[in-house]
Amino acid sequence: MPVAIVIGVVTHSTHGVLFREAASTLRGVDLEWVSYDHEENVRDKVAEFLSTTRLDGFLAGPVPYTASRELLPPGLPVGVVRPSALDLTLALYRAQQRGWGGMPVSIDTFPAEAVEAVTSALELDQDQITSLPYAPTQSVEEIIEFHRSAYRRFGDRGYVISVRAAVREQLADDPIGIMSGMPVPATIRTELHELALRIESDRASAQRFAAGVFLISQSADEERARVGLMNLLLNTPEFAGAWIEDRGRRGVVVFAHKALFERVTRNWVAVPALAEAGTALGAQVSAGFGVGVSARNCVLLAEQAAARAEQEDEPCAYLIEDSGVIIGPMGPLTTSDREALSFSYREHGEHVEQLAKSVGLSAATVSRLAALDHELEGRAISPGELADRLGITDQSGRRLIRTLDAGGLVSDEGTAQHHPKGRPTRLYRLRIAQSLLRTQKKEQEPWSSTAARS
Repeated sequence: MPVAIVIGVVTHSTHGVLFREAASTLRGVDLEWVSYDHEENVRDKVAEFLSTTRLDGFLAGPVPYTASRELLPPGLPVGVVRPSALDLTLALYRAQQRGWGGMPVSIDTFPAEAVEAVTSALELDQDQITSLPYAPTQSVEEIIEFHRSAYRRFGDRGYVISVRAAVREQLADDPIGIMSGMPVPATIRTELHELALRIESDRASAQRFAAGVFLISQSADEERARVGLMNLLLNTPEFAGAWIEDRGRRGVVVFAHKALFERVTRNWVAVPALAEAGTALGAQVSAGFGVGVSARNCVLLAEQAAARAEQEDEPCAYLIEDSGVIIGPMGPLTTSDREALSFSYREHGEHVEQLAKSVGLSAATVSRLAALDHELEGRAISPGELADRLGITDQSGRRLIRTLDAGGLVSDEGTAQHHPKGRPTRLYRLRIAQSLLRTQKKEQEPWSSTAARS
C-alpha cells in the first residue's frame, strides 16, 4: 500500500477555512496544519513544527514562506500560494456588488503584471488605481501607510484590496472600505495539486533504477586493486541495499535505486567513496553513474560516464541520464573552492538549435540552460547565481537574463532579501524545458491530426 504524501500547510488563522475547502478534493495526501495569528510568530511556529513532523512537501503564502524558508530542509518540495489575476478579478467584482466599482482603489501584494492585465481587460481608469506588489522586505506598517496615502491622494475616497490579514485588521477602524484579495479555493487547490503531483513525480524518479561503474584508472596492480575496490564497496553501509558485481576490466558495477546514489553522492555533488578508495587501495578510481529506462541502459550510460571521468586528471565522477543531462565532474570531497558542477546535454538536438536561433543565443548556451533548468526543478534563481552556475561574470549573467526575458524563457518571480541592509535581489524562474516541450508538442500536432484522419 503506497505511503500517503504529507504536506505541511501554513496559514493565518482567518484563512484556515479557505485552505481546508481547497484541500477537500485531494486524495492520498495528509495535511499537517500550522496556524498563526501574528506574522512575527510564523518563524518560531514553523521551527517547532519542523522539529516534530516528517514532511514530503511544504505549502504557504508569500509571507510565511519568506519568514520560514531558511528553516526548510534542502530539497523539500515547496509550493507558494500567490494571489492570481482570477483572485483580483473576483475581488473587484465583489467590490462592484457593494457599490464601490466607481471608486478609486489601492491594491497590495498582487504582481504588477496581474493588476495591469486585469484592470486593462476590465477597462478601468488606470489613474484611479495604485498597487504595491509583494516584496519580502515589506512591513505591515509600510503597506498600511501606502493605502492611507492613496486614500488621501484620491481625496478621501476609494477602497482597499488587501491580501494581508494583518493589514485588513489594522485598517478596520479607518473610513476606507476594505476588500479581501485572498486567493480563492480554486487558486489554492491548483497549487496544492501541483505540489502533490511534483512530490509523486519525485518519488517515482527516486524509485527509478540507476547504475554506477567504478573503474581503476591508475594502479601498479590493477587486479588486486579491483578486488580491493569490490570489497570496499561491499562494506560501504550506504551500498548495503545495492547489487554489486565485479565486471573484470570494466570495473565494479553497482545497481540500485536512483535515490540511493543521490544519498551517496550528496545529490550529485561529490563522491566520498573515491577518496576512501584512493586512500585504502593506493589507486586512482573514477566513477560513472547512469539513469535510464532499463538495467542495460543504466549500465551503458554509467560506462559512458565512467569513461568520461577517466579522462580527467583527478579522481572524479560523472552522471549521464537518458534525458540527455550530464552532471560533473563530481570530486571526492565537497569543498568550497572546488569548481562548480557543469550541466550539459549530450547532443543539442534540433529543438535546442531552433530555440537558440529564435532568441539569439548559441545552442551550447541553451543546452546548458536547459540542463540547469532540469536541475533546479522549478526553483527561482538570481542573475548572480545564474552567472556562478554558468561560470560567467555577473554582468554577463544580467545580460543573459534580459535576453531570456525578451525571448519568454524566464518569468519574474519577485525579489529576495539576502542581507538586511542590502538591496533586494530579483529572482527569475527558467522556462527552457517548458519551451522545448511546447515546441515538440507543436511538431507532433500536425502528425497526430493527419494520423487521426487516416
